[in-house]
Amino acid sequence: MPAPSDKTSRHWFVTGASGGLGRHLTEHALRNGDRVTATVRRPAALDGLRETYGARLTVEILDLTRSADVDEVIGRTLRSGPVDIVVNNAGYAVVGAAEEMTTEQMRDQIEVLLLAPMAITRAFLQPMREQGGGRIIQISSVGGQVGIPTHSSYHAGKWGLEGFTESVSREVSDFNIHLTLVEPGATRTGFASALKYTTETTVYRDTAVGRTRHHLETADENTFTGDPAKLAAAIYDTTRHPSPPLRLTLGSDAYGAIHVALTERLTALETQKALAESVAFTH
Repeated sequence: MPAPSDKTSRHWFVTGASGGLGRHLTEHALRNGDRVTATVRRPAALDGLRETYGARLTVEILDLTRSADVDEVIGRTLRSGPVDIVVNNAGYAVVGAAEEMTTEQMRDQIEVLLLAPMAITRAFLQPMREQGGGRIIQISSVGGQVGIPTHSSYHAGKWGLEGFTESVSREVSDFNIHLTLVEPGATRTGFASALKYTTETTVYRDTAVGRTRHHLETADENTFTGDPAKLAAAIYDTTRHPSPPLRLTLGSDAYGAIHVALTERLTALETQKALAESVAFTH
């Protein structure tokens, strides 16, 4: 069977497709002749695309925190035919100090950002292996490489997704299954308006937490440089490449921040070389 990247028309499975990057990816794939199963939480979110593309778009209502529903939707999708490209896109961020976050907020954040993508990825590995290959796109973030105050649970989910994906990519490379982590910077997707805030405590108000929180609360998304349509096109192009990158950093702000973070990490590591070597047994 030819690899999915060689097919003229392919079948996508995209989560969080009602708006933002997920919708742009869905529309870009449809415009290029592919078929898409798109999951949303609002039933009417993709009515316009359904009118335009008809049977090539299947819309499924899905809450990623309900694992039984995830299994049901994936099973129904696979019964409709092979899936060539999976995009784990759905997500949101809880903003506030770790001390302010409730256990429920932290659990829900990890459920959506990490556990759901892990379950969806695992569900598609066997069918992709049996059909001769496939692509899995994990929408991570600059926050999958760089940590800022107020985003501790968000980072826990995204950093976890990065480690999971890097490991799985090595497990399945012999089966022509390619995984790619997409790390966008600030993009005009409406994500900022969907942030969920903790109940603020006065003790953090004049700290890095308070300053970051205020910046996010007053941010004007029109100043964000990332164009979601261009991001969608760049991601789509990787699915046509025979050897896609493990990580795809998109946005000059993301590139700059990740470059600084990795440089600082490497510099700190190099200062510990002698100490690292000193703990070996002495023969």
